[in-house]
Amino acid sequence: MTPPSSPDQSTTGNLIRRARLPGMRVLAWDGDLLYASRRYRLFCAKMGNFPGVLHWQSAGEFHPPWSRRLSVANRFTARLMRDGLHALAVLPSGALVAAVPGAVIARNAQDPEFRRTFTVTRGTRPLHIAAVPGGKVFWGEYWDNPSRQEVHIYASADGGLTWSVAHIFPKGAVRHVHNIVHDPWQNCLWVLTGDYGDECRILRASCDFSSVEVALQGNQQARAVAAVPTEAGLYFASDTPLEQNFIYLLDRKGALSRLAPINGSSIYGCRVSNRLFFSTMVEPSDVNRDRTVRVYGCRPDDPEHWDSPLSWQKDRWPMKFFQYGNAFFPGGNNSTPYLAVTTIAVQSDDLVTSIYSVGS
Repeated sequence: MTPPSSPDQSTTGNLIRRARLPGMRVLAWDGDLLYASRRYRLFCAKMGNFPGVLHWQSAGEFHPPWSRRLSVANRFTARLMRDGLHALAVLPSGALVAAVPGAVIARNAQDPEFRRTFTVTRGTRPLHIAAVPGGKVFWGEYWDNPSRQEVHIYASADGGLTWSVAHIFPKGAVRHVHNIVHDPWQNCLWVLTGDYGDECRILRASCDFSSVEVALQGNQQARAVAAVPTEAGLYFASDTPLEQNFIYLLDRKGALSRLAPINGSSIYGCRVSNRLFFSTMVEPSDVNRDRTVRVYGCRPDDPEHWDSPLSWQKDRWPMKFFQYGNAFFPGGNNSTPYLAVTTIAVQSDDLVTSIYSVGS
């Protein structure tokens, strides 16, 4: 049974909520096609005729171990066990590559089921998966890494069926990889790493990793996960519990501008029509003590002015076990005027996807 869409005309600034979808998590855009998951099932819906009833179609399913089939059935155990699909890349061939706890999975355009193609032994899963127009797909290792072992970036050229090491950070260089983002304006990859001192890096790499150069390094403001390339350059938001966080622009000439303070760490950003958005999360911090998940937005032609049109209060459940309060954006290329966001560990909208129309 495909999940329904519920119309909702609530207005927040120039965002109007058009749908509220409990139990769904948005993962990726492919033009006007939105991918979202419920438990370990993936759905997609064309947004061309939206607002209105969304017609969700099955886009694949993963069969996890029996223990996770039990835990994912309940909202709180699913949060406790970090269940479900967590990242998705849509390849030009129509193949799909995703992350689940303990594995990277893939399915080709003709196969209704995902299969495990890489078993993650260091950590649980990558935070993000990146695809490039040529068909390659990349992800970086993300785990606690207390002894600072070497860290790998993996690549696949066959739709995620087989994986090889594309780049190695030597022992002691970085703690882990936060994100890899394709930049269509420079046809390069931005690689973001953490967490302390010189481990905090924003790197520019060629799409075959034959060239890797440091753009920023060495302080907590270079500790980032969320990054959005635009014509003007790379917008990114810092991700530190140790200092005040900010939104930045690294322009095409390499100049860095601090644009706006934000109330907490950010690990998701996106672009919708003529607006940019970053979300913040609620995590333990002696500096960032606001227990509010916020979405910040601006127009790229006016990057000095950011507002916060959306916010949610952290719920009462302990974040150590039941996750930080957060707002997730889907990856990929969005050709629609709609902002899709999934909130977790917040009051009223825990594990709920909301779709907003974005005004000019």
